[in-house]
Amino acid sequence: MNVSSRPHAPINFAEKLARIADQWQPRVIAELNDYQLKIVRIEGDFIWHDHPETDEAFIVLEGMLRIDFRDGSVTLGPGEMYVVPKGVEHKPYAASEVKMLLIEPRGTANTGQAGGERTAANDIWI
Repeated sequence: MNVSSRPHAPINFAEKLARIADQWQPRVIAELNDYQLKIVRIEGDFIWHDHPETDEAFIVLEGMLRIDFRDGSVTLGPGEMYVVPKGVEHKPYAASEVKMLLIEPRGTANTGQAGGERTAANDIWI
């Protein structure tokens, strides 16, 4: 577990996001039991994928995020969240850059079992 060098220091989302240059590369900012809280910048279309073993929480900090499902979609703005249930195929999309927080178990691949070139390295702390 990565611990701040300053005890009792808050985690500032804007400061952490400013340190991320690449899109679609989630970075861990904290752990809660076996769950990781990750921040990420995204823009454009992702791939269809699911997570058979876990739910995935999307919390939008800035921008507008659309999560497509095979039977519809949900659109989230700043301060809104949505939990994709385990096993539900989904595809995030952002017409312009979105900054968000993800909550998922440690070791969860961002592309689920779909894999491919959009698969980000896991357990990278910022």
